[in-house]
Amino acid sequence: MTGPISIQVRGLSKRFGETHALTDCDFDAYPGEVHAIVGENGSGKSTLAKILSGVLIPDAGSVEVFGRPVKSPIAARERGVATIFQEVLVADEANVIDNLYVGSEGLLSNGKSHAEKVREADEILRRCVGHPVDLRAKVGTLPLNVKQWIVIARAILRQPKVLILDESSAALDLGATTRLHAEIERLRDQGCTILIVTHRIAELVRIADRATILRDGKAVGVLETSEITEARLLELMTQAGRTLAAAPVVFSDPGFATAAPVITATQLRLFPESAAFDFRLQPGMIVGLAGLDGQGQDRFARTLAGIAAPASGEVICLDETGQPKPLSGLDDAYDLHVSWVSGDRKREGIFPQRSIFENFAMGIYRRNLGLLGKVDRHLGQQLFTKEVDRLKIKTGPISNRITSLSGGNQQKVLISRAFADDPRVIVLNDPARGVDLGTKRDLYRELQAFARNGGSVVYLSSEIEEFLGFAHRVDVFVNGSIFRSLEGAMIAEEAMLAAMFGQPPGTHIEIA
Repeated sequence: MTGPISIQVRGLSKRFGETHALTDCDFDAYPGEVHAIVGENGSGKSTLAKILSGVLIPDAGSVEVFGRPVKSPIAARERGVATIFQEVLVADEANVIDNLYVGSEGLLSNGKSHAEKVREADEILRRCVGHPVDLRAKVGTLPLNVKQWIVIARAILRQPKVLILDESSAALDLGATTRLHAEIERLRDQGCTILIVTHRIAELVRIADRATILRDGKAVGVLETSEITEARLLELMTQAGRTLAAAPVVFSDPGFATAAPVITATQLRLFPESAAFDFRLQPGMIVGLAGLDGQGQDRFARTLAGIAAPASGEVICLDETGQPKPLSGLDDAYDLHVSWVSGDRKREGIFPQRSIFENFAMGIYRRNLGLLGKVDRHLGQQLFTKEVDRLKIKTGPISNRITSLSGGNQQKVLISRAFADDPRVIVLNDPARGVDLGTKRDLYRELQAFARNGGSVVYLSSEIEEFLGFAHRVDVFVNGSIFRSLEGAMIAEEAMLAAMFGQPPGTHIEIA
């Protein structure tokens, strides 16, 4: 692109102890463009976003926004920079209206009247969320996707000249992502510079004007829209890019159709008003859970993991001897070797004050107690080393706090914790949220290997692409129950979209 530069980065370097997050990184962005920042977990994407926001100070190099340096959050705000960080930053005990306007007015400013705030907040949340939101509700009582919208709306309300979104669509489903894209396009048309950090390839193809690829803290290439493909991204993101791109995910049917189900749900009703349904999960099977946001797939995944209870019906799981046992709580899930991986690592996954190793080992302590209740730490470290190699986790010293890792590497630790707990069934709720493309493929391969060895997988995702060529069956939820089950050749984008919108097979659904 040509014309005036809104963001200019030259020779940027930043290290955290022994870890080099950015090394001699250059980057340019222009008004009226959507510019994606892409790379593996730990490649420096979030560090770059935080430096541009004035949250971090670089060790070397320069950052200018509209020709002026940015060295603090106040300076970034004065330049018109608004950032939506990877973690969903809300005050759970405050109400929606206060969360939207926190920090937007100075101590001596009269600001907007309460009535103006209410009108403005109601308008933007209706547009973004797709339905009214109670502005008096405490944010802690709201689902993750609504919290994410509050953070996004807070940034948009500031009328930014530069908007930085760090994995901001990760908690949003297909319809919500479409609404987010509409907001991005509206801001772009007004001349705003949009920087998007995302791992969703379909999102990049659809919305990005350009993409800068980071590898090991350096900018290694800039792609135009027509060049943004999975193969090209992998080639630039990883040294093994060509090998990865040439190895699509393909999983043959292991012949589980005649096996006794390891989990059976009979006349399950997730909510009092929803229809009852049955569910079967055989050994060696990978079942995807899909649906628009709030249709019950999340509640069902939690029910299978013993976290939530259904309104009626029961879930039966075979124990190690083949005997049927009720699965109605966390203790049952533990005894029956059903592991859980949440996509909401901040709220449900990590222990932020504990070390990387301790976060990993939380899931294996109970099964690996030695004499007199002492933990076999040597065994734990052996398991940790195995899982680090399996998922290629970039850790640094394992005694560091888990928050020293990038968001994607934190997620890998949670996934490795589930694998290390000797599971027979793994239930994953959007586990690839915030995880790079190469790691997603590694995760798919590990889940496939787990299934080939007789394990069973239930996998919820907000991305249709994550089911293609991977799941044996996709159960699509509408109004709290399974609307349609897709298998074999029916696991295709058109068929899934039709089911998600409650339409007959073959119906074409246009996503604007």
